[in-house]
Amino acid sequence: MKHIWVIAKRELGAYFTSPVAYIFLVIFLLLTGFFTFTAGQFFERGEASLSAFFGWHPWLYLVLVPAAGMRLWAEERRSGTIELLMTLPITPWQAIAGKFLASWIFLGVALALTFPVVITVNVLGSPDNGMIFAGYLGSFFLAGAYLAITCMTSAMTRNQVVAFILSVVACLFLILAGFNPVTDLMARWASPAFIDTVAAFSVVTHFDGFQKGVIDTRDLLFFLSLIGFSLFATGVILRNR
Repeated sequence: MKHIWVIAKRELGAYFTSPVAYIFLVIFLLLTGFFTFTAGQFFERGEASLSAFFGWHPWLYLVLVPAAGMRLWAEERRSGTIELLMTLPITPWQAIAGKFLASWIFLGVALALTFPVVITVNVLGSPDNGMIFAGYLGSFFLAGAYLAITCMTSAMTRNQVVAFILSVVACLFLILAGFNPVTDLMARWASPAFIDTVAAFSVVTHFDGFQKGVIDTRDLLFFLSLIGFSLFATGVILRNR
């Protein structure tokens, strides 16, 4: 853990010494506010809940998380520092875990900065704060799943733009697999068992439970498995490179 934390601190320092991190935070907060209060019609709903807030997260993270994580390994390969990193007295798994943990913490900070939304809904009404906590927990794991996929695609190429596009496509598939218009379209020709199997791979299907205040171990296991598999694939790609 000591070596993992050293790598994580190095990555966190790289984030916050660059103005890109602060630009990302500002854009994230502005888009969150827009989708919650304008597109999500927060005040028009007339209910003390954050469904308008969490409902947009799978789509909001689709662009922002790959943008935050596309540099993880692509920049190391482009600048040639990956050779230096891999010759340090650490294992590849420690380097992967450290870089992923740092980026996940950064995304957690961005998510935590949305606390004014929680204050607002508590001032205006009496919401179920347990449900809000579950929604935040699910959102954090959703961001981690997207980030792990971006970590894998970033290890495939030295071009950050290519890594960004690949991760967006992969994450979009994980959304559409359980998106209602897509499942309704598949219902015309596919069996219910096939549709349920495809929907089980969707992040939307597993994130819905958190939005409703239900912390199901199966949903947690899905996100943890997706993170673990993506990081394992990252290790395989780096070793082959």
